[in-house]
Amino acid sequence: MSLLEAIFMGIIQGLTEFLPVSSSGHLAIFKNIFQVNTDTGILFDVLLHIGTLAAVFIVYHRDIGKMIREGFGLLGDAFCNIGIFFKRNAGKQEVPYRRVIRNGYRKFDLLVIVSTIPTAVIGYTARDLVEAASGVLLVPGICLILTSILLFISDRVQDKGKSPKNVTYTNAFGIGICQGIATLPGLSRSGTTITACLISGFDRNFAVKYSFIMSIPAILGAAVLQLKDIGSMEIVPVEVGYYALGTLVAAIVGYVCIKTLLVVVRKKKFTYFAVYCLLIGILSIVGYFVLV
Repeated sequence: MSLLEAIFMGIIQGLTEFLPVSSSGHLAIFKNIFQVNTDTGILFDVLLHIGTLAAVFIVYHRDIGKMIREGFGLLGDAFCNIGIFFKRNAGKQEVPYRRVIRNGYRKFDLLVIVSTIPTAVIGYTARDLVEAASGVLLVPGICLILTSILLFISDRVQDKGKSPKNVTYTNAFGIGICQGIATLPGLSRSGTTITACLISGFDRNFAVKYSFIMSIPAILGAAVLQLKDIGSMEIVPVEVGYYALGTLVAAIVGYVCIKTLLVVVRKKKFTYFAVYCLLIGILSIVGYFVLV
């Protein structure tokens, strides 16, 4: 992989991770057409995702900071309740249990955890299938057409204004399943999960926030699974710098795209991206049969 290819792939990742057009699909198409070889399987793809993950932390740092603080508070109250349970059963004292879910951020924490469970199961069991699918141009093409359909639907869903307080754990679990399925190349993670959030009745701004914040444990989990085998990978020393630069480019471009998507969702302008995904999907399918 050359320096120019690394920068270009960083731009593709930054643009397509948050804009609902599938980063994995575009990366798969780019590598298939131009025969890009990173020599490390999907390691570079994971690093690019970490770059865009940094953009999420920057944009939503206040929310994430509050979620972390309330997460520790939630755990502390849960452990206290365990101690209280044993005291009450031992008949030592009638101490009231602490209220664990006492605000919106604690509920937000639990919703993300519930969403992460099906995502982790699907992502882990299907990881070999996903990597194999990335090498076949036909799969991203079909999945991009599916993304197009989802985006058409999202603009036509009525906003029911749900906040964390009103979202059910069943909603969260279903959205987590959608995120797990969206690991397929060409099926936009943001487009799929935002559409799932809107169908579940989320407020449009909260749908975007939830989609991006729930991606944090999924991306980190994928990174851990991939990076644990780094010792067995043959990495050309010069490519380390290329990987780092590509990751940085992805983070910068990703930050700009998050800000853009917030406006797009509020104004219900997903239809433009739907048309784009439909066209690219059709071209990819045609390209598959031409290149075979």
